[in-house]
Amino acid sequence: MTQTSRRVAFALVLTAAAYVGAPSRAFAQRPEKDYLSSVEADKIRDAETTNDRIKLFLTYAEDRLTKFQYELQHPSASKHSEMLNYLMNSYIGCVDDAADLVQLGLDKQDNVRQGIDMMASKSKDFLEILKKFSASGPELELYKDNLDDAIEGTEDALREAENAKKKAAPPPIRRKN
Repeated sequence: MTQTSRRVAFALVLTAAAYVGAPSRAFAQRPEKDYLSSVEADKIRDAETTNDRIKLFLTYAEDRLTKFQYELQHPSASKHSEMLNYLMNSYIGCVDDAADLVQLGLDKQDNVRQGIDMMASKSKDFLEILKKFSASGPELELYKDNLDDAIEGTEDALREAENAKKKAAPPPIRRKN
C-alpha cells in the first residue's frame, strides 16, 4: 500500500467516524491542515472547481520547496532542523492532497485535465529538485527521512497523474460551422 493510499484510507476512516458521531453542521466544516496557513486554507475552500484546488495545492507545494531551498542556503539561528523537516512535510502534504483531488475529480467525472497536466509537469520538476538534494544536499542527515518520503510521494503523484491522463475524458472538440 503506497503512502498516498494509506493517507486516503485514513482520511476515509476519519470522515466516516466524523459522520457517524457528529451533527450534519459539524460534518460540513472541514478540519484545517496544519501545514496550510489560514489564508491558504480559505483559498482552497473558496476555489470553485477541483481543478482550481489542485492548482492551488501544487502552487503551495512549490512554495514549500522554494522555502526549503532558502532555509538550506540561509539557516535560521534557531530550530533550523525543525524548519527543514516541517517544510518537507508540508511539501509532501500539499502534493498528496493534490493527488487525492485528482482521484476525486476523476471519480466525480469532473474536468480535471488542467490539474492533471499541471501535476504531471510540476511533479517532474519537483522530483528533479528532490533527487538533487538526495544525491548531494547540504546537511542531508537532518532531513533525509522526510526527503525520502517526499521523493516516494512525488513519484506516486507522478504515476497517478500519468494514469489519470489515460482515464480523464478528452477535452471537448470544437466544431467549426
